Amino acid sequence: MITLYGFGTGFGLPEISPFVTKTEVQLKMAGLPYRKERAMPPASPKGQLPFIDDGGEAVADSTFIRAHIERRYGFDFDAGLSLQERAQAWAFERMIEHHVYWALVGARWVDPINFAKGPSHFFDGAPEHNREKLREDAQFRVAENYLLSGLGRHAPDDDVDLAVRSLFALSVQLGDKAYLMGNKPCGVDATAFGALAGILTPFFESGLRQRAEGFPNLTAYVDRMMDNYYPEFAWTPLRQAA
Repeated sequence: MITLYGFGTGFGLPEISPFVTKTEVQLKMAGLPYRKERAMPPASPKGQLPFIDDGGEAVADSTFIRAHIERRYGFDFDAGLSLQERAQAWAFERMIEHHVYWALVGARWVDPINFAKGPSHFFDGAPEHNREKLREDAQFRVAENYLLSGLGRHAPDDDVDLAVRSLFALSVQLGDKAYLMGNKPCGVDATAFGALAGILTPFFESGLRQRAEGFPNLTAYVDRMMDNYYPEFAWTPLRQAA
């Protein structure tokens, strides 16, 4: 059986990391049995989560895990899509992971109130004499990566404006369909759901979340995906929480 290593529940979500969420949803899409274990990034072959152990073979990075599932188990996450649609799905996935994701990082890690409420607690178990330094160092490293992503070079309102353009693109692509590429979920839906749920969780207050709530089809999409793939999780539908 596959073992999936992730952060676990938190921040009002069934899984803290959008990338772990992506892989977990894709495992469910593929109908593969798995068990889930908590881990921290240093345990991974690439120093990041998720990673899986599949019969003694460790595979890290959500995109490479998807490729592993497709290759080993013969599952096509984009079955039914044309070549053009597959290309579009890949482009949206890259936009989500290399643009929308970093806006989420800024809202969680750079905003001091949200950092104190959320990521700072990753270090609660550290020795007391070193705890605050570990928190400060981690926040600094993430903020540095946020800067290098490009979004962090702008004023807070400007980076949200840029992220909202990507959310608008997702909203237009979704339209009145159930899923991004049609009426059947495909690989990119796992990616989009992980990021959008991370932005829209009521746990954090942010300008990004407020702007994202202005796309009713995206909030309904997150509710739909949550109901489909995490029916056991105590999630208050966004249409009710608003």
